[in-house]
Formats: sequence, structure tokens, C-alpha cells
Amino acid sequence: MVSRLIMTTFIAKNWFLIGLFMAIFLAKLEPSVGKKGGILMPEITIKYFAVCLIFLNSGLSLKSEEFKKAMSQVQLHTFIQMFTMMFIPVFMQFVAIVLTNHGLLSPTLINGFIVVSCMPPPVSSAAILTKAVGGNDAAAIFNSALGSFIGIFVSPVLILMTLGLSGDVPFFKIFAQLCCTVVLPIMIGQYIRPKIVHWMEEKKPPFGTIASCTLLLIIYSAFCDTFSNKDIDLPRSELVTVMFCVLLIQMFLLYTVFSVSQSSWCSFSRADTVCAMYCATHKSLTLGIPMLKIMYSGDPTLSFITIPLLMYHPCQILLGGLLAPKLRTWMLEEKVIPF
Repeated sequence: MVSRLIMTTFIAKNWFLIGLFMAIFLAKLEPSVGKKGGILMPEITIKYFAVCLIFLNSGLSLKSEEFKKAMSQVQLHTFIQMFTMMFIPVFMQFVAIVLTNHGLLSPTLINGFIVVSCMPPPVSSAAILTKAVGGNDAAAIFNSALGSFIGIFVSPVLILMTLGLSGDVPFFKIFAQLCCTVVLPIMIGQYIRPKIVHWMEEKKPPFGTIASCTLLLIIYSAFCDTFSNKDIDLPRSELVTVMFCVLLIQMFLLYTVFSVSQSSWCSFSRADTVCAMYCATHKSLTLGIPMLKIMYSGDPTLSFITIPLLMYHPCQILLGGLLAPKLRTWMLEEKVIPF
């Protein structure tokens, strides 16, 4: 009886982590279900419905005054955008030099790491994780949308500057998708909120749980795509090296953002620090892959260049999910350090 109670308590407390590993296990077991073109049809259900649900959920749960306040946090937004679009590309140049000098990876894969650094932040995962932890989700939403919009124009320029490629990017198509899946659901949620605010205060709908479950669905789909990708045809040693490098890079970036955010230079609140950790270190697969397919059209190295990005995307969600309980505890307990 006692052991059952302990088990129930453990599951209730750590259901998200358990769901995280279950999502990865199921994706590995049968990736065809959740991959693009599979039974789940993630190109519709995830790309549109899930993302729209996330931001409709955010629009309903966000108090208008909090969102207005988030928009005025110029220091936080400047830090996040400069870190993701300036610091990371410069840092990745040093990583590329180290990898080249030690002959750890082929030049094409190293170029893939540089491409990752040029990508904008993702539209959904950073905002969902920030909300799940209890951070400044209003600022996360604003930064994700702002970063994605900036990235439509800046990312191709960065790639051109670092790798010397040429090509056209469908700016209008990406911008229209961003408006439909992010801006419009938030606006609808904000419009509906005042009409049902008394009902929400009385019933307290589980916005956080809905966002977390949606995130698990996105994680499952992301790993289905990764496990079913036949283009990843490299020696196992190189794949392991890429994965190891991705994990090291992400842990370094997360720790750097945390340290700087809590230093006397920034002195961000804990809620803002959580927002910065996720928004400044995550990179978008959704915007990145279409850009690369156009910029590398007809290039036989495309499949290899996308490998670091394909690995970076699920790893950032996995690390973010694993870190979420510790960050949540840190948000609540003053003396607990999340690392």
C-alpha cells in the first residue's frame, strides 16, 4: 500500500519526464507513425493544429498587462536576440576551428554546425518549455515570434557571409505561416479572454498541462522524423561525435545564459532567466529546413549539412525537458541551484 502510494506520488510529480522518455521510446519503436507523411500527419497536426493550440492556449492564459509588460522589456529582448544571432554564430566559428584542427568531423558536417548557429529561435518549443517551468512565458512568446521574424531575413545573410552560398528564401511564405500559427492564435486568445475570464478564475483550466502534453506530442514527432531519416547514412562514430558535440554545445550555451543572466551585468529575475535560457539557446528546425532546401537546392551535400540541425532540434527539447523540473524548483526555492 505504501509502495503504491510512493509510486503514485512519484508518477504524479514526474509525469512529464516519464512522458518524455515514453515519447522517445515510442518514436524509436515505430517512427513511421509520427514522421512527416505518416499516420499522424505531423505536417498538418503538428505544424498547424498543435502550434496553433499552443499559442491559443497562451493567448487565453496570458493576462494582457503581462504581455504589454513583456513587450517593454527591451534589455531582455536585446540580450536574447544578440546572444542567439551574434554570440552563437561567433562561438560556433571557434567550435568549427577546433573540429577542423583535430579532424573530428568532415568539412560538410562542420559546415552543418555553422548553419545551425545561423538559425533563428523556434516558434514554439522555447515558449512551451518556459511556460511549463513557470518562467516569463509572455516574454518567451514575444521573443520567439520576434526572433523568427528577424531570422527570416538575417539567417540567410549569415549563411551567405559564413559559407558563401547563394539562393532565394520564401520570405512571404514563412512570414504568412508565422502570422497564421503564432500571431493570429494569440490575438484570438487575447480577444476571447476578457469574455471568459470569470469562468477561467472559477474553473482554473489546466493551461500548463495542455501545453506540456502538446510539447510531448511535438517531441514524439520530432524524434520520429529523426529516427526515420534515411539520409543520415554516416559511420556510427561520426554520428556519435555529432551527438556528443551537440549536447556539449547546448549545455555550454545554457550554462552561459544562466550565468550571465544572473550576473551583475544583467540581474534578470528568475522568470526572465528561464525565458532567456530557452529562447536564446534554441534553434528552429521548422524555419531552418525550408531555408536550407532552397539555398542548397541541387547540392548533394544537403542531407549531411542538415544532420547537426536535425540532431540539435530534438536534443534541445530533451535537455530542456530534463532541466524543467530543476528550474521549476529553482523558481520556487531561493537557495536551490538548477545545475
